[in-house]
Amino acid sequence: MSIWWSLHLRREAASVPLARRLLIGTMETAGVDPDISFDLSVALSEACANAVEHGGGDESGGSSQAYRVTAYLDGELCRIEVADTGPGFPAAAVGRPQGAARQVAADAEDGRGLCLIRELADHVHFGSAPGRAGAVVSFDKILKWREDAPLVAV
Repeated sequence: MSIWWSLHLRREAASVPLARRLLIGTMETAGVDPDISFDLSVALSEACANAVEHGGGDESGGSSQAYRVTAYLDGELCRIEVADTGPGFPAAAVGRPQGAARQVAADAEDGRGLCLIRELADHVHFGSAPGRAGAVVSFDKILKWREDAPLVAV
């Protein structure tokens, strides 16, 4: 079984739950275990929130006011990619090993999103969009299926 979809979303807070609901609905329909769906939906929400907050360079209303979300369910793996047109990641965030977390103050209101994605996914990559400015967050998770899953991978 293979399913994929891609969304081009405006950099607005309302776009985050839209992407999350589409992912959860796809996974529920396919028969993915609810715990895996939940982990991926939280990671997707964090990646989308990051794109909404940091993903554009100007306020002109052009392409920098949008970001892209792509999800692939292919066999036993789900890969999600969120790409924006912002300034990209600082080198320290991109180069940090998978398990390494940056220090965030206990009373900080933000700054935990990338750490959460690292914890919830099996493999994470932070990078720049090929051929242009912007950040790309991609992450994978091995899928587990409900016993009554209608679209179980063969």
